[in-house]
Amino acid sequence: MTVYNPFSLESKTILITGGSSGIGKATAIECSKLGAKIIIVARNEEKLKATLSSLEGDGHRYIVCDLNDISSVEKVVGELPVVDGVVNNAGFTRLAPIPFVQEDLLKDILQTNTVAPIMITKLMLKKKKVTKGASFVFTNSVAGLGKVTVGNTMYASSKGALTAFVQGAAKELAPKGIRLNAVCPGMVETEIMQFGSVDEDQLEKDRLTYPLKRYGKPEEIAWAIIYLLSDASSWVTGTNLIIDGGFSVA
Repeated sequence: MTVYNPFSLESKTILITGGSSGIGKATAIECSKLGAKIIIVARNEEKLKATLSSLEGDGHRYIVCDLNDISSVEKVVGELPVVDGVVNNAGFTRLAPIPFVQEDLLKDILQTNTVAPIMITKLMLKKKKVTKGASFVFTNSVAGLGKVTVGNTMYASSKGALTAFVQGAAKELAPKGIRLNAVCPGMVETEIMQFGSVDEDQLEKDRLTYPLKRYGKPEEIAWAIIYLLSDASSWVTGTNLIIDGGFSVA
């Protein structure tokens, strides 16, 4: 007897950027458990290999690529098979009060968090690398919806632009049956927390500001991404799904 599971990813191929760590790694692992074939992309080959070894099933692969090098991304996309889902997950942040914002760092954050996922989406569509009915999922943030903490305005700006892109692109691509959505986590226990300017005592105090009294786990975000990749969300597009332990209503 086949077990009914509307969240199954059997027979689907999923491309995940930033799949070497954090939410990307957790998403790759959880998607593999639900039957997907996974292609992970990042810069660090050793970390990619570690993720690959954690995946269930066969037929997975990794690709080493600097997502900020658009010519390299274009080459990689050209060599990809047609996929059913794309998770634009790669991103990073640095804390800086506005008087100390540096142009070069701001450009780097915008390039990684905003420009790269938009260009990857463009290339996947232009080169016809997604199936009809494909799902694009972006790792956004509650910061991109206006819940900005002091010193994090560069990151919030990059994610706010992504919020608008998801909504506009979802409307544009809906006639083609292609869906675009985002997940918007609060703080998640990943490597992105290692800014260097916040100590553990400060983090623990911040955790207690969340109604659930903790930060999220990468797999908890991965499960929401799986929902948006699966047929269970076939009538969902243009959504920025908040997953934040109640932070937005605190």
